Amino acid sequence: MSPKKPSGAAEDIPECPRCGKAMPLCVCEDIAPIANRVELLILQHPQEQDRALGTARLTALNLKKATLKIGLSWPSLAKALGRDADPQRWGILYLGSVKLADLDTKSDLVAVDRKGALEDGQRAILKDLEGIVLLDGTWSQAKALWWRNAWMLKCRRLILGPHRPSLYGKLRKEPRADGLSTIEAAALTLSRLENRPEIEDALNATFTRQLARYREVQSSMPELAPKPRPKRDWRRPANRRGKSARTA
Repeated sequence: MSPKKPSGAAEDIPECPRCGKAMPLCVCEDIAPIANRVELLILQHPQEQDRALGTARLTALNLKKATLKIGLSWPSLAKALGRDADPQRWGILYLGSVKLADLDTKSDLVAVDRKGALEDGQRAILKDLEGIVLLDGTWSQAKALWWRNAWMLKCRRLILGPHRPSLYGKLRKEPRADGLSTIEAAALTLSRLENRPEIEDALNATFTRQLARYREVQSSMPELAPKPRPKRDWRRPANRRGKSARTA
């Protein structure tokens, strides 16, 4: 006989079919999709399961031209997107070890080469982009997606240098001061590329409502809180990072 679920378990709370969040956390009724020119492709690591505070689906719901895919690898950008696409006209947001503060620029969105140096002709590169790839997951999960998909090197690599910390605040600690949620990264990137500050305002407003809703219910419904991630045993070969991860 299988063990009985405790009363009030998170599994017993209905989920919204659109955003995938527990109904007490849903803010879908306030979303009006934006007609964005620059398309968005969100690639989510399958182990990213922070349904309470995650923002990938909310980001896609806020935009008319957005696609969310869950997986570890795809043969090409076209396969991930589901249609033909030129990687040279797509950018991918991936910080890696690069910090925008170390570069000689006043911009908060730039294109860098494989060595992390500023590309020449920034304005022309950014103006020519027709789409952006975002990697959704923890820093280690984003790194895994980057190494498993060699076609990403054909895209323009972009990095952000936000002027303020993430709205997550103490709810979700970022390992770097320039770390943002997926919805914040999309908001900043698209608003700069399209020169439309209203995109950033709208997406951040959705994120603010989500955080407010979470804070409202976290004391009365603790079962909705994100579960702690299990600690890795780095002595195990499967958990080590290095050559094996890069050639997987």
